[in-house]
Amino acid sequence: MKKNPYAQIIVDVPTMQTNQPYTYEIPDYMLDTVKPGMRVEVPFGHRHVMGFIIALSNKELGDEIQLKKIIKTLDISPVLNSELLQLSEYLAKETFAFRISILQTMLPTALKANYQLKIKIVGEISSEIQQVVFNGLNELVLDAGNVQNKDMMLFSKLKREGKIEVIPKISNKSSVKKQLAYKFSNEKKFLDQEKQHIQKRAAKQHLILDFILAHLGETWTKKELQDMLAISPASLNDAASKKWLTKTTVELLRNPLSDMQVKPTEPIPLNIEQKLAYEQILLAAEKQIYQPFLLEGITGSGKTEVYLQVAQNVFEQGKTTLFLVPEISLTPQMVRRVKSRFGGQTAVLHSGLSDGERYDEWRRIERGEVKIVVGARSAVFAPLDNLGLIIVDEEHETTYKQNDNPRYNARDVALWRGAYHHIPVILGSATPSLESRARAHRNIYQFLKLNKRAGDAKLPKVTIVDMKDTLSNYPETDFSEQLREALKERLIHREQSVLMLNRRGFSSFVMCRDCGYVPRDPNCNLAMTLHMDTKTLKCHYCGYEESIPHICPNCHSNRIRYYGTGTEKVEKELQTLFPEARIIRLDQDTTRKKGSMDKLLTQFGDHKADILLGTQMIAKGLDFPDVTLVGVLNADTSLGLPDFHASERTFQLLTQVSGRAGRGEKKGEVIVQTFNPAHYAIRYASKHDYEGFYRQEMSVRHLGNYPPYYYTVQIQASHTEENVVAKQMTQIGRWLKNNTNDDVILLGPSPKPIAKLRNKYFFQIILKFKQRESLDDLLEELNFRAQKAKDGLQIMIDRDPNSFL
Repeated sequence: MKKNPYAQIIVDVPTMQTNQPYTYEIPDYMLDTVKPGMRVEVPFGHRHVMGFIIALSNKELGDEIQLKKIIKTLDISPVLNSELLQLSEYLAKETFAFRISILQTMLPTALKANYQLKIKIVGEISSEIQQVVFNGLNELVLDAGNVQNKDMMLFSKLKREGKIEVIPKISNKSSVKKQLAYKFSNEKKFLDQEKQHIQKRAAKQHLILDFILAHLGETWTKKELQDMLAISPASLNDAASKKWLTKTTVELLRNPLSDMQVKPTEPIPLNIEQKLAYEQILLAAEKQIYQPFLLEGITGSGKTEVYLQVAQNVFEQGKTTLFLVPEISLTPQMVRRVKSRFGGQTAVLHSGLSDGERYDEWRRIERGEVKIVVGARSAVFAPLDNLGLIIVDEEHETTYKQNDNPRYNARDVALWRGAYHHIPVILGSATPSLESRARAHRNIYQFLKLNKRAGDAKLPKVTIVDMKDTLSNYPETDFSEQLREALKERLIHREQSVLMLNRRGFSSFVMCRDCGYVPRDPNCNLAMTLHMDTKTLKCHYCGYEESIPHICPNCHSNRIRYYGTGTEKVEKELQTLFPEARIIRLDQDTTRKKGSMDKLLTQFGDHKADILLGTQMIAKGLDFPDVTLVGVLNADTSLGLPDFHASERTFQLLTQVSGRAGRGEKKGEVIVQTFNPAHYAIRYASKHDYEGFYRQEMSVRHLGNYPPYYYTVQIQASHTEENVVAKQMTQIGRWLKNNTNDDVILLGPSPKPIAKLRNKYFFQIILKFKQRESLDDLLEELNFRAQKAKDGLQIMIDRDPNSFL
């Protein structure tokens, strides 16, 4: 019987047949080296592939079983810890994704491609190893894929003994930043003789030589030496010419926060509500119990201060904190606040960083050099050990869900990691998702509420303007008379204004400009999508279709037409109305360049502009005390989307953007322009009434069999031929109907709202059901069948989709 441990390996071959570990034999010389979480090269079929070791097994195997051996290890130490390996198994089942895809998603780009190893001697090693392996040098740089197995084993042993430091490096040399450094001589006798010959008045030379004698053989960067000794480059060049030191280069760790200037801040005294929330969360942290908290606080109520003070307590216990924000645009603002408290202990992770920056931050986290990580969705995989707290700010935001494979939701991953570490998870929002609020109602989450604005600031007054009246009295315009007058008044008083153009989603819809009527389908009661190619309106849930009306069926007006506008058009009208105003436009076009979002917001914060015009990206997180006016130019856009979330997203957006006004000592005002002033989402948002909206929207969801009363799964297929995808989805629909009971509601198949994209046609089926895992086996079987689809047909399964657009 074979008794050696075996490696269970997930190979980099993304198919359903390879979506489970394969067993490989570990060569004897690797037995002390291989660990779960390491990447290895293994034979697979007639080729060699990369794989992740997910476990080691000691089970006895019969002599008749012939196993292939691991060819080589690609890492000296694991790149994924046991927690992330377990998480990958959970997410693969949860997202119907290949486990190899999950494992690769967890790593920075630098570790997905080829990379190099910098191996540096930091302890005592034998002279033989230094001469034979290191060629007499103190460090080596090797291509990871070309390191011989015997050397890899040796390096692994030396690393465990603390004698070497191993630093993986991006193999693309243009990505490795270098800086000038100086290596000091270690010839003490020579340096002592040199010191005797220096003239007494050569103070700088004495200073340099004394420093070298105190740090024999060490390497210091030019910047470090100049900061420490206040010496010129000429003095260093002179020392190099005398052989006291030699010029070299060292890697410069890219720090995305290096240019961020912040002043240290002290904790702000908490009001009664904040203190109660703080104490409840702290109790769970001290008891080391998993407890999700839903922290619902009106805009400006000081949720962030509660986050920071709990994180400070966790920090003082020697534990780490993971702080998630919903999108890159919010990261710089939150990082400023966090860095002002935690300084250099702060790391940042998001997709806006370069590969090098992201990798260097990942290394700082993995080495335990930071105590708090701030980042967007993918930061949820940060390799933090000893986690003490997880914060998910703006928990309702859809950007926490990844729309591409693997379709994970960072909020759910945060909750999984919280349970794994037995720690509190704070889900914070002024407008919690209905699903989270319902869980709090059922005591699955502990509910905490902040009803008062910090510093006794008042919620802004909200005025709803009916744009039907404006367009009946004025030419086509994006600005009502009330908004024009309010902007003029702010310019006179040198106060600032924020204008938001609501452009969520891609679908076009039709609306009557006289009465606000939007055509809805009779089956789902959702706005229908405009298709200009067929001149029809379609429901993409059930497939209902009707012709585009030319006369409004509600008020018989002929002013029924496509609805939409753009930021550039609005900016031009603004410049015409207020030529003296300084305007900053914030949209995808103006924020494409790295760092441009932070730069523009800093300019606005420094009062270098009077009006900030933007899309939804300006609705959240901004805190400018001189903003006294917020204008919403078109509150209806998201109401017209064919999505059961439409009312909720509208309410959340209006509430969030309203919260940007009056955050300082000055009173704020909000003007919301709409063609549907009576819609409950707009009415409740104008009154800052989340509870009222929650009750009414839950009633609507209950009647329509939507979440949180039902779970949903979207099955989507695409192909270059419309007939092929339509036929396949019809077959899938029939198969699902035959294999599900009457409790499952099946909608479709029907074309998606964006029915054709990049020369592919898209169809979907929606499933609604009561028990979350009741269809998992069926969907796994469908996923297996989908992998066998031929001729370019692609099938995708998405659990709890954010949208069916």
